[in-house]
Amino acid sequence: MKEVHFFDGGINPSVDTFKREPAWYRTHFPLKKDILPHQKTFEASANYIVFPLASRRIFQLIPDVKLIALLRNPTERAISHFFHVKRKRRKRLYRESLSLYEALLAEEKRLLSINKESNYNSDYLQYAYKSRGLYKEQLERYFKYFPREQMLIINSEEFFAQPENTLRQVFEFVGVDPEFKIQDLQPFNVGYNRSKVAPDIYEYLNSYFQPHNQALYELIGMRYDW
Repeated sequence: MKEVHFFDGGINPSVDTFKREPAWYRTHFPLKKDILPHQKTFEASANYIVFPLASRRIFQLIPDVKLIALLRNPTERAISHFFHVKRKRRKRLYRESLSLYEALLAEEKRLLSINKESNYNSDYLQYAYKSRGLYKEQLERYFKYFPREQMLIINSEEFFAQPENTLRQVFEFVGVDPEFKIQDLQPFNVGYNRSKVAPDIYEYLNSYFQPHNQALYELIGMRYDW
C-alpha cells in the first residue's frame, strides 16, 4: 500500500497514525512466511522526507531499512504543488485563494502563523511550496541516523527520462533481479489543471533555490541540471 503515513503521523490532523503502534504498521505488509527469498516489500510516503521526526522514528523501528529519496527540481516541484492544491480545492480539502506568485511570496509569513505541532501535515505542508524543496536539510536529518550506503538518491527528471535505467539501479540497491522488467511505465496521477507559468516566476524560484541546490550538490556529491 502506498502512502501509509505511519512515521509522519498521517495527513489527518485529528488522527495521529504513529500512535497506532508498530503492530498497526506491520499489517500493511505481507507476513514473513508469504515473502519468497527473492522478494522485497516496501511502502512510499512522500511526507517522510520532510517531516522532522520521521527519520528518527524510522531508525528506532527499522534501523537496517534501505531508503530511497526521489528528488524533483524544486522549482518545478513548487509550481506543481500549487496546482495540486488548487486541484484539491475542488474536493474541498484545501483552500488557496492567492495566485501562484502571491502564494510563493506569502509562504514565510503563512508558515510562521501555523502551529506545526498540530497542523504540520495539513495546513503547514499545504503552504510549504518552497520549503519542501529545501532538500539538503531534509536529507541531513536522515544522514544523522543512517549511513550513506543505506540511502539511494534519485533525480526524478532522470527517472522519467530513462525509467528502465533508474529502475535497474533501484533493483540493484534493494537486492532484487536487476533485469526484471516493469511492463507498464506510464505515469499515474498526472495533473490536468496546470496553466502557463510566467517567466518571472521561474526566475524568482530559480534564484531562490540556487544556493540551496548548490548546498545539496555538495552534500550528496552529485549535480543536477537545476
